[in-house]
Amino acid sequence: MVTIRLARAGAKKRPFYHIVATDSRNPRDGRHIERLGYFNPIATGREQQLNLDRERVDYWLSKGAQASARVAKLIKDHARAQAAPS
Repeated sequence: MVTIRLARAGAKKRPFYHIVATDSRNPRDGRHIERLGYFNPIATGREQQLNLDRERVDYWLSKGAQASARVAKLIKDHARAQAAPS
C-alpha cells in the first residue's frame, strides 16, 4: 500500500522532514516513490515552514494512498492557510 508520510532529514537536534509517497513496507528514511514537499518544524523568520504540492497529494490520495496522522494534519493546515486571505 502506498503511504504519504514524513521522511526525516537534517542534522541532529535540527529536524527537517520531506513529505514523500512511499510503499508502506519501506523504512522511514528509505526509498520513496515521489517527494511531495517538505516540513520544517523549526522555521524562523522568513523561512517557509510547510511547502506542499497539493495537486500531487490529491493525485496519490485519489489512487488510494493513506496519509499518516501527522501528514493528514499538515494537509489540513495547508488547505486552511491557502483559503485564508493574507
